Amino acid sequence: MMHIVWLLLLGLIVGAIARFVVPGKDDMGWILTCVLGVAGGYVGGTLSSVVYAPHKLDFRPPIEHSFWGALLGAVILVLIYRFVKSKSSA
Repeated sequence: MMHIVWLLLLGLIVGAIARFVVPGKDDMGWILTCVLGVAGGYVGGTLSSVVYAPHKLDFRPPIEHSFWGALLGAVILVLIYRFVKSKSSA
């Protein structure tokens, strides 16, 4: 149960940092920001597994790698969100 709480808390932090890094206004609430951070973790983890060859099977990567990967994935998702939103409003 605590793993889910930490996942959501880290997702909220990563999502907030990603929204801060990418300039502009978003109309996301804190729940969507948390979802953005969690989904960014999956995107960043997938990208890192494609880019870097696996050296060993480890389900628990170091926290600094997962944080930076999640941040990169969340920034990518913010950019995709803004692109889709601008296309739908135009």
